[in-house]
This record gives sequence, structure tokens and C-alpha cells, in this order.
Amino acid sequence: MPISSLAAPQTIAPSDAPTIWAVCLEKLTATIPENQVFTWLKPVEMELDAECRIATLWVANRFKLDWIRSQYFKAISHTLQSIIPQPVDITLALRPQNNVVKEKVTRSPAGFVDERLYTQPEMSAPSTEPAISQTRLNSTLTFDNLIEGSANRMARAASLHVANMPGALYNPLFIYGGVGLGKTHLMHAIGNQLLSQRPLAKVLYIHAEQFVSDVVRAYQRKTFDEFKNRYHNLDLLLIDDVQFFANKERTQEEFFNAFEALLTRKSHIVMTSDTYPKGLANIHERLVSRFDAGLTVALEPPELELRVAILMNKTQAEGLVMPEEVAFFVAKNVRSNVRELEGALRKILAFSKFNHKEISITLARDSLRDLLSIQNQQVSIENIQKTVADYYKIKIADMYSKRRPASIAGPRQIAMYLAKELTKRSLPEIGDLFGGRDHTTVLHAVRKITKDRLQNLELNQQLHILEQTLKN
Repeated sequence: MPISSLAAPQTIAPSDAPTIWAVCLEKLTATIPENQVFTWLKPVEMELDAECRIATLWVANRFKLDWIRSQYFKAISHTLQSIIPQPVDITLALRPQNNVVKEKVTRSPAGFVDERLYTQPEMSAPSTEPAISQTRLNSTLTFDNLIEGSANRMARAASLHVANMPGALYNPLFIYGGVGLGKTHLMHAIGNQLLSQRPLAKVLYIHAEQFVSDVVRAYQRKTFDEFKNRYHNLDLLLIDDVQFFANKERTQEEFFNAFEALLTRKSHIVMTSDTYPKGLANIHERLVSRFDAGLTVALEPPELELRVAILMNKTQAEGLVMPEEVAFFVAKNVRSNVRELEGALRKILAFSKFNHKEISITLARDSLRDLLSIQNQQVSIENIQKTVADYYKIKIADMYSKRRPASIAGPRQIAMYLAKELTKRSLPEIGDLFGGRDHTTVLHAVRKITKDRLQNLELNQQLHILEQTLKN
């Protein structure tokens, strides 16, 4: 179907979805900066159902889905309604997404529906992963195999205290940080430690999406007595990624009730999120105040020494040896989080095994060639400058200018900091790409932002968002 013909009422078919989405992107550039459309929306794929009554927008990951929902969903919905010649429900979804339950939560005056997606628990299947009991705890994730460093020291200490003295201090315990930094490992470690001391304790680990799914099911089947019996009588509730409660009114109400019931029982609640409590969007203030009433601790990206220790420790657990110089090579090139570090290690070990070669820097470079290539392509200083400028709503030209108002100087320093952290460029090279600045200016920016992010929760969260955006 020709793009130009979409303005007139006509019959559309599911196969027209790519063309309709292309027209929508073109129209959106009139109100949204083109580089933002290219970065966030162009990778999205649109699909129409057989009756062309539901338009599903498939997004690559949860972080991007939440960002698109909060920043662009309203504009997308109005634009699509102006293009499609019939009423259509518009849905955001993860790609790929299996076993989905949909709950319609809002309807705008324009008539579109914003549906939230919840993942049902997957059916059990043969797996090489450790068995998970009714507590849903992974018995292999303990404090013993969680390597300690400055990035996780406070969170680990607080978690260990909770595991040994539940219901006392730090209730609730709220752990926040970016993807793959060890939040889930800490949760399982707390539960496993408590059960090792009190085998009859009622412990449950659950992801926030599962809680949402349970609420939906309880409403559908009118089984709230069973729901309350499950969630209100625990000794320890471990709930991951509470940011997924955003905009889910009924879920928030039920979680508040469960929260109050557990505190009354002097049971302990541990939660994780990608942001600190007051940074959570679209969650009731009374819930946020409960989240913030105990202890809030952050998990930071692992420092170089911790990354090296993780690599050598996990290699040793496989009965192999990784030379220290290889560990440093890998740690310097995989900086974002523990999950990516472990993925890189698995590639190296497999490459070593299948090729019957000892672990060396050459072998590590060969086995990680694709990862290093993608990393070098994606994380460029130009990309960092564009992303930071978009985030703080300044012009890219301000990155190179001599202007010094705080609204420009602050983001410019953040971009320099990210350039040092995420690329292999030297300080003089970074300075040149920021309008010919001296390397001492870059060094000052790096030191300042490094210090400020440890003291300013809001800045720390902004940096987490920027880092995840640049790495995905």
C-alpha cells in the first residue's frame, strides 16, 4: 500500500503494518527530535491482528519498553489513530513474549487502549538449571559464591544481616541498581541463608510480574482468600523489580495490603528495583513511603578489581585456570555488569574446550571478537554525546561549545565521564572530541562525576539510565 494513500479512509490488512509504522515514524519527527525517533522508535516493529483491531508494538527489552511507554506512547497512539482509518487498540509488548496475560488499565479520550503485559509462569520443562522449590529459590545462589567488592559491600552486609535477623532492622530492605549487578543473587542468598538456619520458615521469592499475574488471576477467578493466604502469612517475602508495579492500580492496592499484613506479623520484606524508591514513577506515594521506610542500598557496576576476581573465581569453579593478564584483558573490555561478564567467560571457556587451546589473551580476543566489535560500533563518543544531549534536552553543539551555564556544563561533564568509562579513548582524545578541550578538563569532569554519583541518588540513577541506553 503506498504511503501517500494512508491519509484517506480505506480498508487495511495485517500486511500493511510495516508501511503504517513507517508513516507514523515520519509524522512523529514533526514533534519528536529525529535522532530520538531513530534511537528509540525505529527499532520497534508493529504487527496488526487478523481483524486489524489491535496494533502490537514489539520492543526489544523491558528498559526500552518502559521508556517508550513513559516518553512517547501518547504521541505514538494519537499519530497511529490519525493514520489508521478505523478504531484500533495499541499495545506495547516485549519481543519475543510468551504466555502473556493482558489487563486493560486506561482508555484515553481518543479511544485507544494502553494494555500492560504480564508474563505467566512458564510450564516446567527438563532443564540443566538447579531445581527450584515452592519457595522459588535457586539453591546455588548464596553469600558464599557472591564475591564482595566496593560496588556491593554495603548491600551484601545489609542482606546478610536481614538473613540472620529477619524482622528486626532494615525492614523493608530496598536494593536498587542496573541490570545484571547482582540484585537477584542477593535476594536468593538471603532466602537460602534464612532457610539454612530455620528450615520451616515460610519464604517466597517472586518477580513483580508474577505478583501482577497472581492479582489478575485472583480477580478473574475470585480466589482472593487463596491469594491472601499465600502472601499474607510469609516469614520472608523477596520481590524482584517492583518498578513493574507502575500504573497497575489493583496490583499496587493488593501489594500495599500484603505489605501491611507482613509488617504486622513482624515478617521481613526485601525488594529490588532499577531505581531508588523516590525515583519510581507512577506508583502511589503511600507505597513509595513504605519502600523508603527501612534501608535503601545501591548496587554499583563492579570495579575493575572485582570484575577480575569474579572471572578468576568462576574459572576456578570450573576446574580451570585463567591467567591474571587474561582476566584483566576481559575485565577491561566487559565493564557493564556481572551478567555480561559471565557470558563472556562462558564463550572463552567453550572456545578453549572446543579448540583444545589454553586460555590466553589471543584466545580471549578471538572468542569475544563479535562482542568487542559490537561494543566498539555501539559505544562511540559521538553516540554518547547524542544520547546525553537528548536526555538533558540540550543541543549536540553544546557539547563542543565554550558555553558554561550549569544546564550545559553539567551534561557535558557527564558525557565526558561516560566517554572515559565506556570507550578506550585517552583523555586528550576525548578532549579533542569535545571542542578541543585540554585533557585536564576531561580529568576534572571524570573525577567530579565519579564523586557526585556516590553522593547524589538522582544523578546516580540518571547515569544508570544513560549507561543502559548506550549499551543496549
